[in-house]
Amino acid sequence: MLEIRDVSFELEGDTGPVRILQDINLTLQDHRFYVITGPNGGGKSSLAKIIMGIYQPTSGKILMDGLDITALSITERARLGIGYAFQQPPRFKGITVGGLLRLVNDKNGCGYNFLYDVGLCPKDYVEREVNASLSGGELKRIEIASLLNRKLKIALFDEPEAGIDLWSFSRLTETFRKIHNQYNNTTVIISHQERILELADEIILIAEGKIEQQGDKQKVLPGILKGCDCSKDCLERGEMTDECNR
Repeated sequence: MLEIRDVSFELEGDTGPVRILQDINLTLQDHRFYVITGPNGGGKSSLAKIIMGIYQPTSGKILMDGLDITALSITERARLGIGYAFQQPPRFKGITVGGLLRLVNDKNGCGYNFLYDVGLCPKDYVEREVNASLSGGELKRIEIASLLNRKLKIALFDEPEAGIDLWSFSRLTETFRKIHNQYNNTTVIISHQERILELADEIILIAEGKIEQQGDKQKVLPGILKGCDCSKDCLERGEMTDECNR
């Protein structure tokens, strides 16, 4: 179980501190599938990066199974079983795709099947370097495959659908469902896509740095989609307007 207690986060702006998150209280139960959604700039990615340790909260605590991990580094959190897939994945010159998959989990075999699960043919990619020769969409899929290969306790995915074609996206959603059910981990996905929201056990709506709503999918999703005709389109663009009854 992951507990986020009274977490606030500020960044230094041109005219002083800018509050990104304010008094976030959230409990992520073991073996649950969460989707975090809401308008762009609301603080979703910042919250995920705080959980991973990329950002340090300005105030508040983060506990994992009762252990205070607030001051732990990214590496230390990774060893505890937390993983994060970036919205814009990094490149690793000199490391092949196959080498990356083996590096993240050499106890799980090569992990090449996860490339197929994200829409990439393993024989076309295992010997390629994770560098500028790969497109943004290819990098995204490779990073997701590497995270799936780690058998994490808590897996965080920041807009995994970005840069992925429709066929691969459809396969990816089924892969998320299968992996979550098979390994019974805690999955947290940041997304505006209705098909990913449909996978959730619980949906968390964040806007203006605060949790506006949280609950079971059956309770929260209809309210998100309800409203004017543009609501679904706004949701998938990450731009909720007043007319969309955010």
